[in-house]
Amino acid sequence: MGYLENLWNALDFGSLRDMVLRLVSVFLCLTVHETCHGLAALALGDPTAKRARRLSLNPLRHIDWFGLLMMVTVGFGWAKPVPVDPRYFRRPKQGMALTALAGPVSNFLLALVLLFAGRLVYDYAPYSAANQRLLTFLLTTAILSLGLGLFNLIPIPPLDGSKVLFSLLPDRAYNTMLRYERYGMLLLWAVVLLGVGDRWMSAAIQWTYELFCRVVGF
Repeated sequence: MGYLENLWNALDFGSLRDMVLRLVSVFLCLTVHETCHGLAALALGDPTAKRARRLSLNPLRHIDWFGLLMMVTVGFGWAKPVPVDPRYFRRPKQGMALTALAGPVSNFLLALVLLFAGRLVYDYAPYSAANQRLLTFLLTTAILSLGLGLFNLIPIPPLDGSKVLFSLLPDRAYNTMLRYERYGMLLLWAVVLLGVGDRWMSAAIQWTYELFCRVVGF
């Protein structure tokens, strides 16, 4: 994901202050993503995430510490999955798909908000080192949010895109895929470590970022 990495490096990894900004970016993107999974499940009738106290903007309720380390250092990571019980859904397959989609959609909306805020800083805030750093933070976090949303749409378990894809399968095939879902993480690691699709993902992030900038008039 070269495009994301280049912009991520706009925040100096050697600076403690910028390291903190990276953590804030990651906390924000992951927390919004996971909380919206839980909110979507609750709206569809599943209170499991609420009972587990995962409908929270407290990042400590969502963070997987190794996933956080990966996210901060290389831009690829994960949070603790929000618990979902499809038995509460009237239509389990569709309910799982909508719950899964809520995460990436929330990241896209967050990116739009951040880019709009960046436009306001760029257009109206007086030039200063602090405002330049704020602008860099807003734009970098927007890109990270876009990257997280797009990455999660890849149809490999346990990513959100797989749940959307599985919902389109006949019931028998759907149940078969669920039995083998736990092996998807091995495939996902292989894809990431081998760099399969990096160029396409980088291009998708860049294209979406530029599109969203046009939407907010940046």
